Amino acid sequence: MAEAAAGFLEQLKSCIVWSWTYLWTVWFFVVLFLVYILRVPLKINDNLSTVSMFLNTLTPKFYVALGTSSLIAGLILIFEWWYFRKYGTSFIEQVSVSHLRPLLGGVDNNSSNNSNSSNGDSDSNRQSVSECKVWRNPLNLFRGAEYNRYTWVTGREPLTYYDMNLSAQDHQTFFTCDSDHLRPADAIMQKAWRERNPQARISAAHEALEINECATAYILLAEEEATTIAEAEKLFKQALKAGDGCYRRSQQLQHHGSQYEAQHRRDTNVLVYIKRRLAMCARRLGRTREAVKMMRDLMKEFPLLSMFNIHENLLEALLELQAYADVQAVLAKYDDISLPKSATICYTAALLKARAVSDKFSPEAASRRGLSTAEMNAVEAIHRAVEFNPHVPKYLLEMKSLILPPEHILKRGDSEAIAYAFFHLAHWKRVEGALNLLHCTWEGTFRMIPYPLEKGHLFYPYPICTETADRELLPSFHEVSVYPKKELPFFILFTAGLCSFTAMLALLTHQFPELMGVFAKAFLSTLFAPLNFVMEKVESILPSSLWHQLTRI
Repeated sequence: MAEAAAGFLEQLKSCIVWSWTYLWTVWFFVVLFLVYILRVPLKINDNLSTVSMFLNTLTPKFYVALGTSSLIAGLILIFEWWYFRKYGTSFIEQVSVSHLRPLLGGVDNNSSNNSNSSNGDSDSNRQSVSECKVWRNPLNLFRGAEYNRYTWVTGREPLTYYDMNLSAQDHQTFFTCDSDHLRPADAIMQKAWRERNPQARISAAHEALEINECATAYILLAEEEATTIAEAEKLFKQALKAGDGCYRRSQQLQHHGSQYEAQHRRDTNVLVYIKRRLAMCARRLGRTREAVKMMRDLMKEFPLLSMFNIHENLLEALLELQAYADVQAVLAKYDDISLPKSATICYTAALLKARAVSDKFSPEAASRRGLSTAEMNAVEAIHRAVEFNPHVPKYLLEMKSLILPPEHILKRGDSEAIAYAFFHLAHWKRVEGALNLLHCTWEGTFRMIPYPLEKGHLFYPYPICTETADRELLPSFHEVSVYPKKELPFFILFTAGLCSFTAMLALLTHQFPELMGVFAKAFLSTLFAPLNFVMEKVESILPSSLWHQLTRI
């Protein structure tokens, strides 16, 4: 909690430190300029002519000095860039803040960062390609009733070939088995799931239904031929009738051999899929309580089939009913370290904790009095969620436009963020002040994570393969969100600009000394015209003796 509070208040303190630093720097140079100008009896026109004559009579020493300053600025830039790439912070910024922060009562987090870094080192060794495994989207839409309608309206394809190919592989895994060749309708459907042409698949499903009542044929028609959710629900109910009969028959024969056991496993997958999609149809049609009951019954009947992630559908439906106590009960069961996390679990937990404080939260008041215990818990939960999937806040805060979620998602990737925000944005908007609290705190997560970015804090290190996989899952018209990189410190940008400016100034002065003198004279005349006007007015108002004494000073 202390780390969360320190991370939340660190940005405010840093802004104060740097604001004072910049103000004093600017004031220092202004005073130097005034002293130089007032050193001569305030005849700015004479000073400008002197400057012009000086520029026209430059010696090689000037070019040596200017080139040396450019070289030094370049070396500082290279050193700053190297230090930033290695340690994740600017050397000048780190030294300045470490000396100025104690004056403002800042908190030193070196010990916590060091411990986090050691944890990140151990976690980085455990990173593997399996973390980039693609999962079936628990809240995927219906192809015919939703994805195809989007294509008809916009002319864009919301699904990529890679995504649809993964769905075809899932259908072959869940809805087929080795004994399908013994039943003509199932043999036709086994070929239908491999078809790439949608019309060929639909035709094959109708052909299978002409033979007998085939549950998988009804599934295909409900998914791809039905143009409305109501039509899809009607077909799924027919599929349920056929699938339930097959399931009961195979249940009685499952112990008679491996062939019957595989057939029973297939029939179980079909039945679970149908019931789950019927619950999703009820949710789409506004019968949310009925959908919740169907999901609960399904989870009780098949408690071992966690691969379908039905609890995520249940969480979304309970949030729609605003049954926050039931949501907390589901989270208590599934938000466990031994289970694979998801954006739905992490962000729903953060929403519940934010709900307790968001209506009265004020960043100004929190910066003055500090964070209360409940606010610390909420901020800590938001940091945990953002570390798991850093792409979600931009969609929830509507900083980036949403698209239809794909049929498969990559956990901790942009595809998962889209799938979560597409259904849960309304729930965040319903909780007063929740989005404001998220807006004020989510970026502080990246200061909590040790550098380099591959290290983790609360979870395993962030996978480096997410961007590539998301580009395969998401359509080409969508700009894929990349893991937020740390922004370049001010001093790196400043030294880069200083190096470039001085080098260009040296080159132009060397090539065109007279023209540069004219430009310098015109620039200084324009810059000091208001000051010259003010000085003339002051000179006319003040007594000449007093003004003479001031100019002598």
